[in-house]
Amino acid sequence: MEEIRDTARRIAVEKLKPRAVETDRERTFPRENMKALGEAGFHRLIVSGEGGGLGLGRNVFAPVVAEVSKACASTALVYISSAVVGKAIDLAAGDVSKKKWLPKMMEGGFLGAFAVHEPDSGSNAGAITTRAKKEDGHFVINGSKFFITSAGEADVYLVLVRTDPEKGPKGMTTLLIEKDAPGLSFGRPEDKMGLTSTSSRELHFDDCRIPVGNLLGKEGEGMQVIGRTVVGWGFFGAAAISLGIAKSATELAIDHARKRMIAGQPIGAHQAVQFMIADMVLKTDAAESLLHACATNADSAPGTAIINDGFQNLSPHLS
Repeated sequence: MEEIRDTARRIAVEKLKPRAVETDRERTFPRENMKALGEAGFHRLIVSGEGGGLGLGRNVFAPVVAEVSKACASTALVYISSAVVGKAIDLAAGDVSKKKWLPKMMEGGFLGAFAVHEPDSGSNAGAITTRAKKEDGHFVINGSKFFITSAGEADVYLVLVRTDPEKGPKGMTTLLIEKDAPGLSFGRPEDKMGLTSTSSRELHFDDCRIPVGNLLGKEGEGMQVIGRTVVGWGFFGAAAISLGIAKSATELAIDHARKRMIAGQPIGAHQAVQFMIADMVLKTDAAESLLHACATNADSAPGTAIINDGFQNLSPHLS
């Protein structure tokens, strides 16, 4: 694991960090960064050996995301989004879909994004209204998704839809929809305070037609697919982004405390400043240990999504 983390750190420092400020300032989608991660094999990280990947767990995935996030948090978010879709295809797609998409995704030039949230449902996946009906060997989708990372830039989208409104959560299904699918369009890029190069936009489905073969898993099992991938892997990635940003901020604070001179001495010589820095280091180290424990926990229980409330409670203190 340390060798993989060291490689992630080296790539982050040498290739991602030098252009991170410009990337966010210009709102440039980090496609070149994703290719760099692909060339180093990081898009294979959590895909199973059977799928052509490395089959590694969350206790490797999370530290890699944290290292990437330290250099460029926007790249880390785009990476997580694509990795989650690759994992979903690996776990739930048929052989034809796996052969069609996984090899391209693992190279890093073909990206995925997941679309669950809607304007009127927020983060409550059970309240979505986007509908898919079967018609002549196709699914016909109508509705919209909101604040979707990599929207308009990703090549394939994992989309949660309702196929049977009468069955509640058991009437939800996940579909794979390609960027150029007829009836799919994208809204304007959202104006955000941070992570500005991630291309957060709406997805609009207007009689969008896709083959029934683009079904991911079985009809009615959409919530299980989302639980095993977006929740079971994406949540760990989100926590790792917070950790990476916090660690980067701590390192910058230490560097500033050493270099900023007041009355002939660095401000870091003052005990009050030392107390603040010590508190930052304590919290980031505690968060890193807790994230590792949560990831190891989840890896030891295959098929489940173990999210430790402890990390969720600690994360706000990293900001």
